[in-house]
Amino acid sequence: MRNIKLKVTYDGSCFHGFQVQPGLTTIQGLLEEGIQALTGETVKVIGSGRTDAGVHALGQVVNFRTTSSIPIARWKPALNSRLPKEVRVIEAQEVPEEFHARYSAVAKSYRYLIVTEAPVNPVLDRYSWRIDKPLDRKAMQEAARLLIGRHDFAAFQTSGSSAQTTIRRVIRSELSLIQGVFPPAWGETTVLAYDITADGFLYNMVRNIVGWLVKVGEGTLDVAEAAKIFAAGDRSLVGKPAPACGLWLMEVQY
Repeated sequence: MRNIKLKVTYDGSCFHGFQVQPGLTTIQGLLEEGIQALTGETVKVIGSGRTDAGVHALGQVVNFRTTSSIPIARWKPALNSRLPKEVRVIEAQEVPEEFHARYSAVAKSYRYLIVTEAPVNPVLDRYSWRIDKPLDRKAMQEAARLLIGRHDFAAFQTSGSSAQTTIRRVIRSELSLIQGVFPPAWGETTVLAYDITADGFLYNMVRNIVGWLVKVGEGTLDVAEAAKIFAAGDRSLVGKPAPACGLWLMEVQY
C-alpha cells in the first residue's frame, strides 16, 4: 500500500468547502472522484484541514492510500486532467505509511485579505473583504500582537467544533500592506493582509479574529477592550466573523 501526499490549490468560491457533503461539489469529493477514475479504487482523501465554503487555498495538503503503481511523476498531470480548472494539484510525492495530512502537521499559516480603498471590482471582491472606510492599522496591529503565544482562544471558536481543547499556540500574528499587486488601471488600491501561523486552529478561528480586529480598526473597540474580550473567552462578545471570501490557507508545515 502506497501513501501519496498532494499539495493542492483551489478557488474556494466555486465549491461547498473541502469536506465531502452529499449532493454538493467539494474539494475532497473532486479529488476522490479523480483518483477513482485513475485507479478504479475508492479512496478516502485526508486533508490538513476542512476549509469552509468560499475559503481559498494556495497550499492545502492531502494524503491518500492506494495500491496503484502509477509513477509518482504522473499523479499531478493525470489528476489535473480530471479536475476542474479551479482546483490544481501542484505537487505529488510518496511519503511514509505513518504520514497523516492532519495529524502530522506542526503548524498552518492563513492569510486574510481586506480591501479598504479601491474602485468596485468583482475580482477583488471575490477574493477579499471590502470595507469602504479607513481602518486604524496601528491599533489593529497592536491587537493582533496580543494573540502571539500560547493562549485560550475560546473567544474565537464558533459553536459546533469537536475540538477537545481551545488552547493553541500562535507563532505569527501581524498585518501588512500589499502593494504593486494590481494593475494601475484599477486605480488606487489598498489591500491589508492579516497573516497568522499557529500549531492548530479552532472552527472559524481566523475569520472570528479578523472580525474582532476590524472592530478595533473601525474604532468600535479600543485595544484594551479587545484584550478583555479575548481574555474573557466569550464568543458572543466578539461579533460576526469576517466573510469566507477573504481567507486563504497558505501553507502547512510538517
